Amino acid sequence: MNLKNLHTDNKLVQTQVIFAAEEGKVISLHIASGGQLKEHITKVPALLVCISGDAVFQDEKGKSIPLKSGDYVNIEANVKHLVDANENSDFLVIK
Repeated sequence: MNLKNLHTDNKLVQTQVIFAAEEGKVISLHIASGGQLKEHITKVPALLVCISGDAVFQDEKGKSIPLKSGDYVNIEANVKHLVDANENSDFLVIK
């Protein structure tokens, strides 16, 4: 299986839960070139891992972190954040 095969819709942002347990889950996230995962808040800490592509993570505290393959960012709970994709980008979100 390949993460890219999970996202076949013609949408700018697509998600798919790929693993769920009692204590958390792993989500595959695809953001198409020029797309944005709109500003939102997560209630629990999360880890965003860039699998492929080129994107920028930003939060309300002023963080702006470029993300390319292999890069990751720890997302604080209850902090607004967003992700802009400069090219087709794939991520794992671990909560």
